[in-house]
Amino acid sequence: MDLEGFAKRGLVREDPEIKDKLISLIREVKQIPEDKALILAEAVLEEAKATLHPRGDVFDLENVGVSMGDFGVGSRGSGDFYTHTKIAEVIGRTNAVVDSRQLDDSGVVKANGKYITVTVDGMHSRLSDYPFLAGFHVTRAALRDVYVMGAKPVALLSDVHLADDGDVSKLFDHIAGIATVSELIGVPLITGSTLRIGGDMVIGDRLTGCVGAVGVSDSLTPRKSARPGDVIMMSEGAGGGTVCSAALYYDRHEVVEETLNIKFLEAAEALLKEDLTIHAMTDVTNGGIRGDAKEISYTAGVKLLFEEEKMRRLVNPRVLEMLDSLKIDYLGVSIDALLIIAPQEEAGKIARTIRGAGVAIDEIGIVEEGEGAMLQMDGKVSDFSPRFREAAYTPIKKAIGQDAKRDVAEMTARVDRASLNAVAKKSRFVEKIRRR
Repeated sequence: MDLEGFAKRGLVREDPEIKDKLISLIREVKQIPEDKALILAEAVLEEAKATLHPRGDVFDLENVGVSMGDFGVGSRGSGDFYTHTKIAEVIGRTNAVVDSRQLDDSGVVKANGKYITVTVDGMHSRLSDYPFLAGFHVTRAALRDVYVMGAKPVALLSDVHLADDGDVSKLFDHIAGIATVSELIGVPLITGSTLRIGGDMVIGDRLTGCVGAVGVSDSLTPRKSARPGDVIMMSEGAGGGTVCSAALYYDRHEVVEETLNIKFLEAAEALLKEDLTIHAMTDVTNGGIRGDAKEISYTAGVKLLFEEEKMRRLVNPRVLEMLDSLKIDYLGVSIDALLIIAPQEEAGKIARTIRGAGVAIDEIGIVEEGEGAMLQMDGKVSDFSPRFREAAYTPIKKAIGQDAKRDVAEMTARVDRASLNAVAKKSRFVEKIRRR
């Protein structure tokens, strides 16, 4: 519960009852005497008033009238993908080997003749009440992002934020989830940060955080390297945080344990030990294969054609049954599968290597000249683009829906303005600080 945000909204509309409302909210969570809650409420209001209209051009921010929810940011659909292209524009051109412009989940720099791959993944927000699962799946996700760049993971780091009223057991349970994957795959967790969400201004027991990973390699397999004539291969998948959330919030808790494996990591580790030609790899993560197809096509300037029947066979049967019964599009959610794009002549060796690690794999499509992605299903070929949001996999996501609620073109123009404002502010302060 964000007391600061609540207080500022009340002050803006000049709510005469804002202090009493704050007292009530504080006592709802903290169960303290009213006089103690009054002291806290007055302190919250004092801080909120002091920062409601800060002075100085560093605080300048033009709200463009598009919220994260409006534009589907973080919901792994077309709105989210577009936002990431604008983030890359704000960052600007870098001297990295792979940076945000390529839309890969990891960035790469070169140092002392080696490629250094760095990535960070945020824990699934719906797993806040299940710290071990949150830690397990975010760690696996970070390691996936390093492996698919063709790098050997060498270190993990964590950043965990637990709100003021969270029991410390949640902190340790979360770290245990991270450490479980760390121990299973042999990549050490070496550093991190532990903080409260919003300090004293956020009450409740919400948990959030992220896990980062670092890898080293002599070569790379970024998405931009996909070429016409390549074959697309996919390993088996049982899902991660997304599938866990669907199982939890639809009362299908028995499905959760299907996700507790490291098959993806074992398959990727096996590939690193062989002398194989692989042009590109990625993980089928949030947004599903639909989202990955769009990003690969955009980055590499190619067209991808997928066979639905072959993909369906690679999804864990219990997970697939749950998704089908709940009418959740398995092609639009994370299934924790490894996607490999390689020359046709390498397909056999790749398949033998991954199957040797005890993981199923199959050829599911081809790369062609052109743009976009297509899906072959039931004898028909159709467009394979992501929707505005990823497949709705919890009751509240279904209530919100997968389509935009406002005019997309109008919102896009406003998002463009926001990114241009950020670029201008960055340039202004770079010059200002350099002149000092």
